Amino acid sequence: MPPGKVICVGLNYLDHAAEAGAEVPTTPICFAKWPNSLIGHGDPIRRPSFTDELDYEAELAVVIGRSGADIAEADALDHVAGYACFNDVTDRAVQRAESQWTRSKSFDTFGPMGPVVPAADVGDPQTLAIRCLVNGEVVQASSTAKMIFSVASIIAHISTSTTLEPGDIIATGTPAGIGLTHVPPRFLVPGDEVTVDIERIGVLSNPVV
Repeated sequence: MPPGKVICVGLNYLDHAAEAGAEVPTTPICFAKWPNSLIGHGDPIRRPSFTDELDYEAELAVVIGRSGADIAEADALDHVAGYACFNDVTDRAVQRAESQWTRSKSFDTFGPMGPVVPAADVGDPQTLAIRCLVNGEVVQASSTAKMIFSVASIIAHISTSTTLEPGDIIATGTPAGIGLTHVPPRFLVPGDEVTVDIERIGVLSNPVV
């Protein structure tokens, strides 16, 4: 059964906000990613025929295990069942053309995710090295310690307006190094293999077709 909600956070690393030329947010910037976008490890990311600006975003995903609303930040991690690697694949041309981000990030196959590791086996989610590789080349390398808003604060913030339910997914933002900001831009093309690697969680790898 697909999750009821896939909620993403934008501009949640200082270095990514800087490379995007954006002001540092004072509250989490949240948007939806439709569940039809979700695929697993090894499944192909399908690049639309009309785009040449397909981008990757390595992220830490949170899987909610216990429902709650108005969750206190101090209690937020008690609502987490597990963590996973996530790739917030984005069509930058669509994102640039529309005022809302959702469609640019919700095409079929634009949400690779996995593996899901129990929260107890991961421990503190703010101490994880996170990387993205394209064809074995490291294009993003950071740490969840550099998040602007912690996992706990994100859960607390979202729960003030939305009841979180078991199975809901929260993607917590990407660090610097997205393809758009490389010189020249490093967009994904058919034949590429894009990999998200997060410490204590594992590896998520998907071919582009």
